[in-house]
Amino acid sequence: MPKIKLNDSFIKNTVKTALHEDLHPSGDITSNLIKSNKIIKAKVKSNQKAVIGGLMFAKKAFYLIDNQIKFIIKKKDGSFVKKNSVIAIIQGNAKNILIAERVALNFLSHISGIATLTNQFVKLTKKKCKVCCTRKTIPNLRVIQKYAVRLGGGTNHRFNLSDEYLIKDNHIAIEDLKDFVKSAIKIKKNKKITVEVDNLKQLKKIIGLQFNTVLFDNMNIETLRAGVKIAKKYYETEASGNINLKRVKSIVSTGVDRISIGSITHSAPAVDFKIEF
Repeated sequence: MPKIKLNDSFIKNTVKTALHEDLHPSGDITSNLIKSNKIIKAKVKSNQKAVIGGLMFAKKAFYLIDNQIKFIIKKKDGSFVKKNSVIAIIQGNAKNILIAERVALNFLSHISGIATLTNQFVKLTKKKCKVCCTRKTIPNLRVIQKYAVRLGGGTNHRFNLSDEYLIKDNHIAIEDLKDFVKSAIKIKKNKKITVEVDNLKQLKKIIGLQFNTVLFDNMNIETLRAGVKIAKKYYETEASGNINLKRVKSIVSTGVDRISIGSITHSAPAVDFKIEF
C-alpha cells in the first residue's frame, strides 16, 4: 500500500477547501462586526483524555486567514493528553482567530477522535495483533483518516481498490470461489491477495493455494479459533465484522494476526476541544 504522506501542499489545499466551505460567499458576517484590532492570547485545551492529531491542519487554518497569527504547538500529534491539557497557544488578531476557530477545531476533533478510538483498541490487544482500518472512510478524507489511525497505533489496510486483491463474499456470489482465487494468483503482479471466508467449508476449499491472507468475516469465537488453527501454517490471518471494544480481547485470544475495524474511521466520536480566551 502507498505510504500516506501529509506534506504542506496537501494540508494547505485541504484546509483551503474547508475554509471556503465555511466562508463562502460572504465571509464570517458575525465576526466582521468587530471593529477593533485587538491582539489576544488564547489557549487550545482538550476537554477530555485523548490522543492528539491534526495540529498542522489547525495551524494552517489560522495561517490562511491571517499569516500574522502565531500558533504555538505544545503537544505533538500522537501524544496522549489528559483533560484540560493545553494543546496549543494562539496569539494574534482576535477577529481573525474567531474566523478560523471552528475549522481548526473541526480538524483537531475529528483526527484526534479516530486516533483516540484506535488507541483504545490497540491497548486492548496488548500488541498481540495489528489493529487495521478499512476503506469505510468519508469520501475525500481517506488520507486524513488513515493518518489518524496511524497516530493511534493502528495499521493502514489497503488504501484503495488498486492496492490489493481482496476477494469478498459479493465476488464469490458471482464467481466460483476457488476459480476466482486462482485467477487472482495467475495475474497478481506483486500485489497481495486476501480472501474472505464466512465459514470453514470455504476455507478448506482454498487451503494450499498461493495467496497471502485469509480474512475471517463475522465468525463466532469458536469458529474463528478453529479457522486460525487451520490457516496459520499457510497464511496471515485476519478477523473482521462486528468487532467492538467489548469483543476485541476474545478475538485476539484466537491467535489471529490482525483485526480490521470499520468503526475506527466511520464511527469514531469527535474529541472535544475548546479555545479559551
